[in-house]
Amino acid sequence: MKLSRRSILLGAGSLPFAVASLRTGALAQTAPTTQNAEVPPILFVHGNGDYDALWMTTLWRMESNGIARDRMAAINFTDPNARSDDKVEQANRSSTEDQRRELAAAIADLKRRTGAARVALVGSSRGGYAIRNVIRNGGAADVSHAVLCGTPNHGVFATDDQPNNEFNGRGTFLRSLNEGESEVTPGTAFLTLRSDGMDKYAQADGRFIGKPGTPTGVTVEGPELKGATNLVLGALDHREVAFHPRAFREIYKFIAGREPARIAIVPEQSVRLSGLVTGTPGGVSTNRPVAGATVDVFRVDPDTGERRGGAVHSAKTGADGRWGPAQVEPSWFLEFVLTSPDAPTTHIYRSPFARSSDVVHLRAARPLGPADKDAGAVVIMSRPRGYFGLPRDVVLLDGKEPADVKPGVPTDSAATLRLPAAEAGRNIVAQFGEERIVARAWPASENRIAIAELTY
Repeated sequence: MKLSRRSILLGAGSLPFAVASLRTGALAQTAPTTQNAEVPPILFVHGNGDYDALWMTTLWRMESNGIARDRMAAINFTDPNARSDDKVEQANRSSTEDQRRELAAAIADLKRRTGAARVALVGSSRGGYAIRNVIRNGGAADVSHAVLCGTPNHGVFATDDQPNNEFNGRGTFLRSLNEGESEVTPGTAFLTLRSDGMDKYAQADGRFIGKPGTPTGVTVEGPELKGATNLVLGALDHREVAFHPRAFREIYKFIAGREPARIAIVPEQSVRLSGLVTGTPGGVSTNRPVAGATVDVFRVDPDTGERRGGAVHSAKTGADGRWGPAQVEPSWFLEFVLTSPDAPTTHIYRSPFARSSDVVHLRAARPLGPADKDAGAVVIMSRPRGYFGLPRDVVLLDGKEPADVKPGVPTDSAATLRLPAAEAGRNIVAQFGEERIVARAWPASENRIAIAELTY
């Protein structure tokens, strides 16, 4: 296939917050009901340390373009973090073979449910490794399209040491995927999406992987593949090339063969939310369910973060770790209170959910540590679907640019505000672009942490 590259530059003020507007006195029209039968079922694959919840807004955009929810799936790898040595067992971490096996099972399940002969796969970062691995090792006949978003196809680094690290471009795993004149498997259409210099895992200098001044051996073109359609999406960061509206457009167009009818998310009249409570055994984030956790959901005032009445939903997780479903309105700002064994009580503040979702996953905040010992309250601003870019983005926490967000190439997806005891209990505004969340600073003395979690 002839290589093509298209660079779409994004202005520093561009904003990804795109929900279809509400009509006066009523919700906007619901999404089209046409099932787009000619579009193959789509399976979304998350990256290192992540979970399927990151695809929530992409699923909403697909639904808003008439793709039936039951023709889509998002895998939740049991242990999403890679091993430091792919050949050596590590507690709560996965090998490339673990991921290939889980993905192959998910493909088979989606084919069985839909009756389709082939499915399309869309992967973020490390998820692209699992996609390429399953296609190259016997799965090509099952996969019509493969979209790799920010996947470090030629490594995060390329050196002669650490030969069994899967992120090493000169290592055993990536050499096996990249050997040959073409780096893609015939019979499957491949698309890569990458950043134009703003991906922290496609940098020539090792400072972004803890080795400042050391050449990595990779370049900004590292995510591209010989034989694929390779697109450049401008100043998007490592995660945005999967989850930004610009990325959605290219993903949809490549799989469906036409432009999406809309980029904005069409709100539903009634919204049901549910998800999984997961934990961090041994300090490693996993997608293993947590039993015995309690989840309380409150409607809050969008301007103050204060609760509007009692809990609209309360649940205790069983062995499957599931909570919900909670019935809410698409205009409600919400507070999720997660009380999980051996973890701080975590207050998670969220923007309104425009549509229903069963991937509203909750993970308790990390324990209060030495850096928090003098804090009266700890508030975290989190952006799971992207990083904070300064000066690219509007990023304000309590009215100021966070001191722990580094300027330049976006590397930080969380910012932390520590307040003196006298300020515990007051409200804190977290602002990213047009998305604004108001959280309450709960007392750290009660082993509580607040998280303002951005959706866009």
